[in-house]
Amino acid sequence: MGLAATKARTATPRREVSKSRGGRPTKSAAIERDQRLIEVATRLFLDRGFDATSLDAVAEAARVSKPTVYARYGDKRGLFTAVLRREISRWLAPLSAAAETQLGSSSDISVEQRLVEIGQEMLSFTCGPDAMAFSRMMTSQAINFPDIAKLGMEEGWLKAVATTARFFDHLVAQGALDLENTNIAAEVFLDVVVGHTHRMATFGTPMEIKAAEKRMRVAIKLFLAGALGPADRVQETSKAPPKRAQRRRPSR
Repeated sequence: MGLAATKARTATPRREVSKSRGGRPTKSAAIERDQRLIEVATRLFLDRGFDATSLDAVAEAARVSKPTVYARYGDKRGLFTAVLRREISRWLAPLSAAAETQLGSSSDISVEQRLVEIGQEMLSFTCGPDAMAFSRMMTSQAINFPDIAKLGMEEGWLKAVATTARFFDHLVAQGALDLENTNIAAEVFLDVVVGHTHRMATFGTPMEIKAAEKRMRVAIKLFLAGALGPADRVQETSKAPPKRAQRRRPSR
């Protein structure tokens, strides 16, 4: 979506903001204002990049006063951090939803197919154009603003690892996987499934979706070769999770 579309969408008549008796916006009006600010800032950062986006431009496009933006976010880095935090939550949502879906899936579905479905969701969202644009901005600003890089690590990568590790805990408890450390296994899984594709797209060389999915499927087979345990379980688990007694979860 280009800048022209952003201007067209935001160039609507100024709306009156409901205010309390004390002159301040009501709680609902303040929430609506903040959501509008974040939406507008997101589009401007995506269209113009970090350096070319100013708080003045955001205030004008969002139809709020400049002092309001400065009071709410302090500076452009504060605003970008708020935008990034929301975007990361949006990227993580499909992974969490896919993992929850697989937790309740039929036992007739193979472990490999479960992981493929999760991998497809991850590719679709984490390697999309908006995610790539923010990844490039975050990378370019990491040296000047290390707290932004820290946010990406703590709110993005580590939460994705934790979500995947919980899913692996479930598979280990079922006897479907043989993992000593589900946290490390989750890191390896995420890296081999989408890490390479994500890095290529971040640095301007995105893969075609069919090629990315093919690579993801091969990566999952390689991962499972080490995660299924003894060789005599590989063929069995590729058909359906083995019927085994519940085992205690390994420590992370």
